[in-house]
Amino acid sequence: MRTREKADSLEQATRDFMAARPRLFGIAYRVLGSAAEAEDIVQEAWLRWQTIDHADIQKPAAFLTTITTRLSINHAKSARMRRESYIGPWLPEPIDTSADPQLGAERAEVLDMAVLFLLEKLNPVERAAYVLREAFIYPYKQIADILETSEANTRQLVSRARKHLTAERKEPVSSTAHRRLLRAFVEAAQTGNLAALEKLLAADVVSYADGAGKRGASKIPIVGRPHVSKTLVAYSPRFWPETDIRWVEANGRPAALVMRHGDVVGLVTADASERGIERIMWVVSPAKLASYVASLDS
Repeated sequence: MRTREKADSLEQATRDFMAARPRLFGIAYRVLGSAAEAEDIVQEAWLRWQTIDHADIQKPAAFLTTITTRLSINHAKSARMRRESYIGPWLPEPIDTSADPQLGAERAEVLDMAVLFLLEKLNPVERAAYVLREAFIYPYKQIADILETSEANTRQLVSRARKHLTAERKEPVSSTAHRRLLRAFVEAAQTGNLAALEKLLAADVVSYADGAGKRGASKIPIVGRPHVSKTLVAYSPRFWPETDIRWVEANGRPAALVMRHGDVVGLVTADASERGIERIMWVVSPAKLASYVASLDS
């Protein structure tokens, strides 16, 4: 009888974990900006879940959220040191959201590549507090318990994160306008049309290329409309010939997957406001591209 009860308990524990898994991955991914690292965190949470007495757990989802968040924060602290020695700009690992637009959350906004990029500048605890509140709408008291701090401090953490994002990012345009701007940008970049590029770009636009030190990607951000547009024109004859564009979705936004002879060479997305394109994000890191393409084809 005890053997049967134990088996039933393990089966229920597995069901509880699988029900919570999309949210656990969504939390870890938003805190870390890496799908591969998020998968590792979820796997670690699963291993820990298997070793506890489930009879003592009244709310499995809440317990698993706490484990995952704390593991993500600890991992983010070490990841920050690794990213300080990263060659060139670091961008979040793009993820296919066509099947799950919100990636386990109640709000999808904290999934945008530009938002995740800006969140990277916050400390891991601020980032986690913001993610739990803004994407998953957890009550401040529950977030405080997860972070092992006071409710008042939790409110301050979320407030600081909001202020940072507001200061660093203009109000984004609608999805329709974003798609139109990105398509126009790719066409202008392909043809090296300087006048068209200058009309599309905000005055203080920044172009980031994440190549992890490979593929000749710029190791520093390119800043300002004149520099960005002229650089794009100069690179046009070298980057775009013999390429095809596959329009995809990455992090809830349209993106251009650039392919040459069947091989993926880059993913281009942008952050846009009423002023025009504010940030251009080029993911050319082979590892990040491989992971994204594998998710598209799975």
